[in-house]
Parts: sequence; C-alpha cells; structure tokens
Amino acid sequence: MTVYLPIAELSVNIFIILGMGAAVGFLSGMFGVGGGFLITPLLIFYNIPPIVAVATGANQVVASSISGALSHFRRGTLDVKLGSVLLVGGLAGATAGIWVFSILRSIGQLDLVISLLYVVLLGTVGTLMLLESIRALRRAANNQPVSLRRPGQHSWVHRLPLKMRFKKSKIYLSVIPVIGLGFGIGILTSIMGVGGGFIMVPAMIYLLRIPTNVVVGTSLFQIIFVTAYTTIVQATTNYSVDIVLAFILMVAGVIGAQYGVRVGQKLRGEQLRALLALLVLAVGARLAVDLVATPADIYSVVSEGVYR
Repeated sequence: MTVYLPIAELSVNIFIILGMGAAVGFLSGMFGVGGGFLITPLLIFYNIPPIVAVATGANQVVASSISGALSHFRRGTLDVKLGSVLLVGGLAGATAGIWVFSILRSIGQLDLVISLLYVVLLGTVGTLMLLESIRALRRAANNQPVSLRRPGQHSWVHRLPLKMRFKKSKIYLSVIPVIGLGFGIGILTSIMGVGGGFIMVPAMIYLLRIPTNVVVGTSLFQIIFVTAYTTIVQATTNYSVDIVLAFILMVAGVIGAQYGVRVGQKLRGEQLRALLALLVLAVGARLAVDLVATPADIYSVVSEGVYR
C-alpha cells in the first residue's frame, strides 16, 4: 500500500514508514532519547530528500519531548528557569542554522553537508558513549565502585562571569556556557533535524555539573520549543515539512515508544548506553559508506526543479 507525499513529491510504502516510526519510537522509549538523529538518516536511506527528512523528522521529536517534559514537570524534576536560559540560546542558534540551511540549499551543497555532519557527529558521540559504557560494564563486572564527583568540585566553566542562581537545580552558574550550549544545539536542530538531547544531556552533566535528576526534563523543555520553532520556520521559509509523512511517523512513534519503555526498564543503564552507542555507530558507518560508494546513477538531469 503506497501513499503520496506532497512535499517530498514521491510515493512511499506506508508500512515501511510506519515501521520506521515505530522502530525509532521504540528506541526512543528504551534509551530515553528524542530519536531525531535516527529518523532523519533512515528517511534519507529510503530516498526521502534530505531537506524534507531534516524538517519533517523534527516533528517526531516534538511529540515525544512534550510527553516526557510534562512527566518531569509533574515530578518536579524540570528547572524552568534553566530551561528558559537554554531556550534563549536555542532560538538564536536555530535562527542562524536556518539561515545557513537556506544558503547551503541555494548553492546545492545541502545534501553533502548534512551527510558529513551526521557521519562526524554520530561517529564521535557513538565512540565516546561506547568507551564510557565499556568502562562501566567492566567496573560492574569487577564490583568496583563508581567514582563520584566530590561536592564543591568545579571546572573553568564555573569561574565565568554573569552568574545566575538556579534554585531548582541548586547551582550558581554563569549564563554564558548555558546560552552557548543552547545556541549550538539550536544550530544542530535546524540543520540536521535532531533534538540534540543526546549531546545536551552529557554536556549538562559533565561540563556544567547540573544535577542528573533535573537534566533530562530541562533538556526536553528546551527541545520542545526550539524544535517546534525550527519546524514552523522551515515550513514557511523552505517549504520542506511534509505533513503526511510527519503524521504517519508521529502515530507510529507514539505506539513504539510505549513498548520501548517496558523493554528499557529490564536492562541496566550501562547496557542501554552500550547498545545505543553501537546503534549510533552503525548509522554513522552506513552514511559514511554512502558518501564514498559509487552511486547507481552517476549523473542526474534537473528539469523544472525536479530530479529525473
């Protein structure tokens, strides 16, 4: 059974799209990530134009992030003040990213840049996560205690000016690195279609030293608004959001996430991180192969804006 995607301008098998959405939703529920860094490459693998894959894939991140942020807000593990500062940087970064996105599209280098960014980002993050999870698994196998940071231990980040007190997170921190982190994530959101939680969460924990219990909820709070803003601007500026594709992915993703949460509760944290790292590396390797492999059609002809 096929369905026509009006913005992508091609017909797709609806069951394959449903399967993609459900699979990414399942992984999102199991690993606690938005899934944008997975759904965008999968859509590209299925020959969805990268410009549509980036803009449309972000919708699924919005849906999952709203659900997660509301849950954290009810539990009191969301720092709205900290999230608002991150949001300031995120909106500025998203605006800059959309501007870069439009320039790359106009010069015909958008597809290449998106693929290169994914290869570098997924390769780096996947490798770091795998190394950390292997160390954690070894410590667990040898019954070694995990070394914790001593209270009061700070890094250079905490010596920066323009400090602000965040009562919910119980920290006194400069807004400069917080806005900078949000700005960087905003750029990634607009150019790559990712929520950025898989980068923001480790950065908030290890760089900014924000308590783990409020990190996930605060990250999701920022992701909701930045991703929604990016989606709206992409739709009005680049006309690249396919509502049919977005709806199918969101429905399947919500269903898949419910089962992913159940499976994730049965695995240890270090096991989850190791599996996620392997998955991230696999997607990055697949994109890298596509960049160097000889394409089936070496030449393409463009007629009236449509590839043939």
